[in-house]
Amino acid sequence: MTSSTTTDLVVYGGPGSPFVRKVLVFLAEKSLPWTLEEVNIFDPPEWFLELSPAKRIPVLRDRSIAGEGVAGTLADSSAICGYLERKFPEPALYPTDAYDYGRALWLEEWADTLLAVRIGFGFLRTLMVTRQMGQEPDLERARKTYHQDLPPLFDYLESALGDREFAVGEAFSIADIALASQLSGMRITRVPMDTARWPGVARYAERILSRPSFANRLEELAPLMPDEAFVP
Repeated sequence: MTSSTTTDLVVYGGPGSPFVRKVLVFLAEKSLPWTLEEVNIFDPPEWFLELSPAKRIPVLRDRSIAGEGVAGTLADSSAICGYLERKFPEPALYPTDAYDYGRALWLEEWADTLLAVRIGFGFLRTLMVTRQMGQEPDLERARKTYHQDLPPLFDYLESALGDREFAVGEAFSIADIALASQLSGMRITRVPMDTARWPGVARYAERILSRPSFANRLEELAPLMPDEAFVP
């Protein structure tokens, strides 16, 4: 699904953000059209701060509720996905089983916090955003992330995923969207996955990121990717 200029659903943010990507993938999996209006979070306009007091992206506007002002907006990726699921319930992207539902919410939270901090600040900021700002990449910090910060998280994820096709239950869900939105940060920054140490995570990432909803987002970001692969 590509963005549209005739939809009620507007996403404010930048396509490089894993949290914007999470919402765009969610919309694509629902086959819902959207408009992406880019906002520079490092220098946001005043009107955006009214919509997102925490100064974070994405923000969703539903024009069927209001076309301007705070009304009709939500300023958190998890809140946005929960809203979209309630308003557009098919296909379901949250498990129906109570335990699987809780497990999916946990993995979403884990990905949005612990994994996001390590990959976001350790790779996206140091290897890609720095270049966009005319600065040299912080290779020392990226290597510390790779060798010290990520291994405990990937050890946990390897155990949590096992050999399952999806993170929770037998169907693609918000857990997969949240996890792969963060894991895709390594693909975008050309950071290799240690397939020998975490074969389950590597296979999982390859499988989920091959879905059109993710593959299309990554293709759009190709011009921003580093020219050379990161060497740990």
